[in-house]
Amino acid sequence: MHLDRIAIVGAGMAGLAAALSFSRVGIACDIFEEANDLVEVGAGLQMSPNASAILREFGVLEDLEKVWTEPREINLVSGTSLKKLAGVPAGDFARKRWKAPYGVLHRATLQAALLAAVKRNPLCTVKIGTPIRGTLPQAVRDITGTPYPLVIGADGVWSNARASVPDAPQPDFSRNIAWRFTIPLEEAPTWLARDCVTAFMGPSTHLVAYPLKEKAAFNIVAIASGISPGATWEAQASESQRGMLIKQFGGWNAEIIALLSRPARPTFWPLHEVTSGRWHNGRDVVLIGDAAHAMMPFSAQGAAMAIEDGFVLANEVTRAATLPAALAGFESLRTRRAAKVKARGSFNRFAYHARGPFRIGRDIVLSLRPPQSLAADLDWLYGYRVD
Repeated sequence: MHLDRIAIVGAGMAGLAAALSFSRVGIACDIFEEANDLVEVGAGLQMSPNASAILREFGVLEDLEKVWTEPREINLVSGTSLKKLAGVPAGDFARKRWKAPYGVLHRATLQAALLAAVKRNPLCTVKIGTPIRGTLPQAVRDITGTPYPLVIGADGVWSNARASVPDAPQPDFSRNIAWRFTIPLEEAPTWLARDCVTAFMGPSTHLVAYPLKEKAAFNIVAIASGISPGATWEAQASESQRGMLIKQFGGWNAEIIALLSRPARPTFWPLHEVTSGRWHNGRDVVLIGDAAHAMMPFSAQGAAMAIEDGFVLANEVTRAATLPAALAGFESLRTRRAAKVKARGSFNRFAYHARGPFRIGRDIVLSLRPPQSLAADLDWLYGYRVD
């Protein structure tokens, strides 16, 4: 089966990756983005080998490697004592074991690289300031006059495209908030490793820190339970909310408390998941990325799953006999994969936030695990390739 041209709703990570995936197999893509400007938003992200291998196929990895940081190790550290408990090797080890690099970078850096690749591609067009409302694909045809055999909903956790898929997933607030900010590298305390991703673990909370070379800054993400500010993905933190954060980390090391007290204007991101549900309508509409499977960041796979989605979907469309068969095959493959990643995230959440005897047991187990053993646990995740 071959399609001449498809429509994609949303020019975020999922939408741009889908466009590049379909253009690789000769299918033209029109991308419709509601925002008037594709501005630099967000914070840092981790790009694991399962995703960077796809970025290599897009032809964008080489440029990213010039500006991102490849951490030597992913460390697990006690948030109370600052003692290292365990580490998963990355750097050259990741390239050899999983055949692709592990990098950390600002979300805007990756977004800009994908957007530049889309703009260079003669099969791709991006139409900004073009909100899509109503039932798909008719809503897109009403705007363009063009009939599309397939419309991809890549418009995030608050997806409008989702309304065109019966029994689609629905947003669900996780009762957790990610507090995000950056600090200049020269101002970062010495106990923050300049060449590692470090996850500090504590009772019911955790904090992740890693350097962003292209921003000359450290990315800090503190995860804590909180109250939803409503249908938003980013908001400015008030002083009372900052006080709530400090209180939740009250039993942590004083150095970390001081770090959390520093930023002038931290942002907090309510963490939403989505419920289970259908990802396509059986004919001509399919959901990818956060629109289909928004998940907690405990396995650092949100962006990676979105990139995988587009690549798998394009692959299924080219090999299936009919479009309904392609959509069914995509949903079957990706729901299993997303469920396994979510399960890993739930396990990490339990381990990171363990209290009392569970925390003591966790620390003992981690201290006894050799790095290669911890890495082997991730082969199914980082070594994943789309055939």
